[in-house]
Amino acid sequence: MKLPKPLFVWRLVAKRHAASAFDGEGARLYGGRWNHPGVPVVYTSGTLSLAAIELLVHVDPDEAPEDLVAIAVELPAGIEVGEILAEELPEDWRSYPGPEALKDLGSAWARSGGTPVLRVPSAVIPEEANYLLNPRHGVASGLTIRKQTPFSFDRRLWKTRPP
Repeated sequence: MKLPKPLFVWRLVAKRHAASAFDGEGARLYGGRWNHPGVPVVYTSGTLSLAAIELLVHVDPDEAPEDLVAIAVELPAGIEVGEILAEELPEDWRSYPGPEALKDLGSAWARSGGTPVLRVPSAVIPEEANYLLNPRHGVASGLTIRKQTPFSFDRRLWKTRPP
């Protein structure tokens, strides 16, 4: 599908990693829910609040960076975006860690180079979307970083959470 209007997607990173936040190197080295190691992908969220929640579920409070920055990237109107719907996924797609089938889907998308962006449902909040960027796609290198602002979590979010 082509985006009918511009869309901002968000990424939260430690300030020291801001310059390389869109190279996909971390995902290439370690893999993620939607990619195997060896395949560079940049994980972004459709809203800043979803980006924050996605970070919260992956980081222990004592390991959370204190120098976070929120970075918005504009996906321009007309850009091609692939999409995977929750209904198309295996029953256990929200499990942690994610099933291999998701890594297979995302890696195949990235390797194909068909679209620079892939919209996928969030495992944390399935009604919302994350957007994978393919840093090896020619269009991805031309995306515009619109905002980079300091970000901090409200301390109340770090209260002891139930297991």
